Amino acid sequence: MTLSLDTGRRIARSVHAAAHRLQLRPLTIVVLDSGGHVVVAERSDASPIGRFEIARGKAYGALALGMNSRAIMERGERQPQFVASATAALDGRVIPVPGGVLVDDASGRLVGAVGVSGDTSDNDELVAMEAITAAGLAPRGAWA
Repeated sequence: MTLSLDTGRRIARSVHAAAHRLQLRPLTIVVLDSGGHVVVAERSDASPIGRFEIARGKAYGALALGMNSRAIMERGERQPQFVASATAALDGRVIPVPGGVLVDDASGRLVGAVGVSGDTSDNDELVAMEAITAAGLAPRGAWA
């Protein structure tokens, strides 16, 4: 199983709703399937340039390295050469800050990742995790 277009759209809508409720800055959301393909990419009105690439890099890095982008950041603090090397090997597509969250189905199987960019990294991660849960899936890892 992987993420469907309908599920990706539900995740994006939930991110937008949470951002509105929390009065966050304009966000960009990228939902990837388990193969790293873009299922949905959406931006809020007035979301700045470059946010797609950042949101995608958060989600893509999580998939490629098998850990949420917060864990990548924490590993980079301990082993900066690892994150630098992985980023280089992946053509710069790793953004090692919170906001990229792996998505598991009900059986714990990896089905994709969500990347959010536009507010603080902690808030990006929070709304991604909320939206994944609202879609009936499980965000991998602990809440921020």
